[in-house]
Amino acid sequence: MPAATPATPTSATPQEFVRFALDEGVLRFGSFKVKSGRISPYFFNAGLFNSGRAVGKLAQFYAQALLDSGVQFDMLFGPAYKGIPLATATAVALAGHPAMDGRNDVPFAYNRKEAKDHGEGGTLVGAPLKGKVVIIDDVITAGTSVRESVEIIRNAGAEPAAVLIALDRMERAGPDDALSPHSAVQDVAKTYGIPVVAIASLSDIMALLEDDASFAENRDAVHAYRTKYGVK
Repeated sequence: MPAATPATPTSATPQEFVRFALDEGVLRFGSFKVKSGRISPYFFNAGLFNSGRAVGKLAQFYAQALLDSGVQFDMLFGPAYKGIPLATATAVALAGHPAMDGRNDVPFAYNRKEAKDHGEGGTLVGAPLKGKVVIIDDVITAGTSVRESVEIIRNAGAEPAAVLIALDRMERAGPDDALSPHSAVQDVAKTYGIPVVAIASLSDIMALLEDDASFAENRDAVHAYRTKYGVK
């Protein structure tokens, strides 16, 4: 009996991803104190994609977003720790995607936080870093994991090709009286000269709030938050 081919999504639009995140409790509306200290009217916690079914479907969204972007890539890299299962699952999703045109075995690698001092040693696990490498993470906040990943990839003689994330919050950093002119995503793209591909963004969340009357009570708060902290 031939091996089963992983299912691919019949559709994988940003709006469908927002719905999926809501269904899984990953995206929530309310009042949340986030890492920056701000009170946000919405919260996105990708760590709550925590079952095989949910991560499998999440990986399909990642794979579709990457292929739709047109970015040329040879392999995936997942920064420790959240990026490790994301890179692994997305490589599996790409293996079963019909748009891969027969190129159905995408290598991936990830790093350890601390070097292993026995066995093969080192901080890298997986396929050797080479060619054009896509960094996969959940969101970009301070850009620390991207910076570390770019250094690892370049030190190995490979080329960072893009950063692939789940949600672009489109949010400026800094205190209210000295907000940065750009978002963390924009800063990463500018600093490293590589595109940042997001499955969905705050604009897609806003579109859901406008289109679905059941979320009407959250519209004003999210709109005010975006007006104060958002970028276009």
